[in-house]
Amino acid sequence: MQNLIRTVVLLLAVSLIAGCSYFGVYKRDIPQGNLITQDMVSQLHPGMSRSQVAYIMGTPLLEAPFSSDQWDYVFYLDEAYGGTVQKRLTLTFQDDQLVDIAKSGDMDSDVELNQGDGPGPAVEGAGESAPVPQIGPSGI
Repeated sequence: MQNLIRTVVLLLAVSLIAGCSYFGVYKRDIPQGNLITQDMVSQLHPGMSRSQVAYIMGTPLLEAPFSSDQWDYVFYLDEAYGGTVQKRLTLTFQDDQLVDIAKSGDMDSDVELNQGDGPGPAVEGAGESAPVPQIGPSGI
């Protein structure tokens, strides 16, 4: 009887382990850094102020530690069942004006980030929005 129980437990454990490896592991795309699109890069031109650049690109991921004249925007996407996408944009300022734009990576292809797909909690603001209450003549 003990051998039968051990055999059943062993077969159950082997079938569970085999079942887990059959389906594989769920993977997600992992984006990191600042999203850099072709539209954003095409709006940049020498002579722009820091505030104009920040309006278009957002805050930089990296600033040069000893000089605030260089801003780096880095984007890295590790695709779940594919390769990786890397983009880097280095902006150099002189007297609060943009003087140089250095690009590396594939700036021509835009990356689509699917935030609402898959299991897990919903992304805040991704669902249907509640109707905005209207204020009538009575103030309510």
